[in-house]
Amino acid sequence: MKTFTLIVQDPTKITPFENVCAFVGEDSTGRFGIRAGHARFMTALQLGLARFQQAEQSQQACSESDWWYLGTSNALLDFKDNTLTISAQHFLVDRDYQTISQSLQAIMHKEAEALTEQKQSFRHIEEQVLKRVWELNRQTN
Repeated sequence: MKTFTLIVQDPTKITPFENVCAFVGEDSTGRFGIRAGHARFMTALQLGLARFQQAEQSQQACSESDWWYLGTSNALLDFKDNTLTISAQHFLVDRDYQTISQSLQAIMHKEAEALTEQKQSFRHIEEQVLKRVWELNRQTN
């Protein structure tokens, strides 16, 4: 069976995987799969879990137990010349679905909290600016 190389990277690390038989992910159009020899392909992955099948070096083909799970945040996918590169803000890789699912949920919760804090900060800044504009407007009239 033909395989390809998967490279997963974020701002702090690069993790390569050799002998990948298949990748299953999801973008805004739905779920898709990639195998060795696929045409050039680029897309933005949905926040969540993807999976890929990797053959052990001693095996010629992938088996159903060879799946890895990949959790990504803000990820771009590029398949070119039999190399699949995924660039993400954050990523997690694990063979255990439950472990990675829980970790991804924790990251999503943390990012949601950070976004809420940013929105509150922007509202406060906006209120202060509007208050200052109102005060300046009162002084000139």
